[in-house]
Amino acid sequence: MSARKTSKSPLSYRDAGVDIEAGDALVDRIKPFAKKTMRPEVLAGIGGFGALFGLGGKYREPVLVSGTDGVGTKLKLAFALNRHDTIGQDLVAMSVNDILVQGAEPLFFLDYFACGRLDVDTAATVVQGIAQGCELAGCALIGGETAEMPGMYPKGEYDLAGFAVGAVEKSEIIDGSTIVPGDAVLGLASSGAHSNGYSLIRKIVEVAKPDLAADLDGRPLADALLAPTRIYVKPLLAVFRELPGAVKGLAHITGGGLTENVPRILADGLVARIDSQTWPLPPLFQWLQEAGKVERPEMHRVFNCGIGMVVVVAEQDADAVAARLTQEGETVYRIGRIGRRGADEAATIVT
Repeated sequence: MSARKTSKSPLSYRDAGVDIEAGDALVDRIKPFAKKTMRPEVLAGIGGFGALFGLGGKYREPVLVSGTDGVGTKLKLAFALNRHDTIGQDLVAMSVNDILVQGAEPLFFLDYFACGRLDVDTAATVVQGIAQGCELAGCALIGGETAEMPGMYPKGEYDLAGFAVGAVEKSEIIDGSTIVPGDAVLGLASSGAHSNGYSLIRKIVEVAKPDLAADLDGRPLADALLAPTRIYVKPLLAVFRELPGAVKGLAHITGGGLTENVPRILADGLVARIDSQTWPLPPLFQWLQEAGKVERPEMHRVFNCGIGMVVVVAEQDADAVAARLTQEGETVYRIGRIGRRGADEAATIVT
């Protein structure tokens, strides 16, 4: 007996769960967002098989710097609260801040949006947030991919990934190699938990069962939890341009917090001694620590605790760099100093 069954009517892609018309509608919806991010170097962007970007004659010895990331389990919180307007900025920030630490100017960004069933309104809201992030970073949203894959994701959920490309003059790469004992460590304030530690945050919310509409320092707790990741690109590019060579090292404080990210820019034999009393612990992190009974070392290992970017400069340049960053809208703290590392010391010590 044959196991083959035949359909009484022709099957279509829509019958299989993929709506081509919805995909076309999404492209039409997002084109205006992407257009606002365009740079003169973009030769061809949204709608083609590939995006074209010309470097032109701006660089003598250009080095391309690339980074890719997602948003992690912060997405689960966005799903639970049905809020999708800022998660796109998180996606952009994670990649552009990463390539910035090597001195690169972000040039263009591509996104990947995957879902089980395409909701055009939700996807357009997410992409609008991605475009907003690209505007803040000064890079072009040059292309992307929307994948509708029935059965791959729970109803109402999606996944995001992003890819940023930047460029830096070979002679101006920032790699931490000039950092020496006595250098100052500056910290730039974060906007919240950014996009890291959300597995623990969601666990704290699950256990504490807070009222997410309750006030936390003048805004609902839900707003504080979903605050988009701060993008540090334009302020730091201004410093690179106006105070060349002043920045010796940068650390984007992502997963691993202060204790695991700062060592990535330090040579053997160096230690960053950071004093947590030099900046205020923001209300969100106070709430997380209290509601989750999280121990202090764990807080610094998981969360940024209010410092989203660390900047290492020579002591004589610290005031000028801090002043310029402040002019660009950053909140800057002197949080520590570089020293010689003892035999049994960690590369970063937060006291």
